[in-house]
Amino acid sequence: MNKHEAGNILLRAILGLTFFIHGLSKFQGGISNTAGFFDSIGIPGFLAYIVAFVELIGGIALILGLGIRIVSVLFVVIMLGAIFTVKLSAGFLGNGQTAGYELEIVLLAMSIYFAVATGSRFSLDNKFFRSEEEK
Repeated sequence: MNKHEAGNILLRAILGLTFFIHGLSKFQGGISNTAGFFDSIGIPGFLAYIVAFVELIGGIALILGLGIRIVSVLFVVIMLGAIFTVKLSAGFLGNGQTAGYELEIVLLAMSIYFAVATGSRFSLDNKFFRSEEEK
C-alpha cells in the first residue's frame, strides 16, 4: 500500500463516518423534527427522510468502498443543498448565532474528490466490479 492509497482510505473512512453519524443523529433526534425543520425553511419535509437515509446508508457504503462515486455524488447534492438553503446566509464562519458553512464546504470538497477520483484497490467496488483485465 502506497501513501496515496493510505490517504484515500483514511479520507474515505472519515467522510463516511461523518455522514453516517449525521444520518444517525437525524433518526435518534426524531426524524419528524428534521422533517419539520425542512418544512420551516421551505423544503418538503419528506426529503428529510431521504437525506437521513442517504447519509446513514451512504456513510456505511463509503467506509466499505461500495458505490463510491454514486454515494459521493449524492453527498455533493446534499452539501450543496445545505449550503445554499441554510448555511450561506450565516457566512463562512457563522454569524454568532449559528455555525457557518465551513464544515459543509470541506465535506463537499471531499465528496467531489471521491466522485471524480480513480478507484481504490482497497474497496468493495474494486473487489466486485473491476474488469478481469484490470485485475
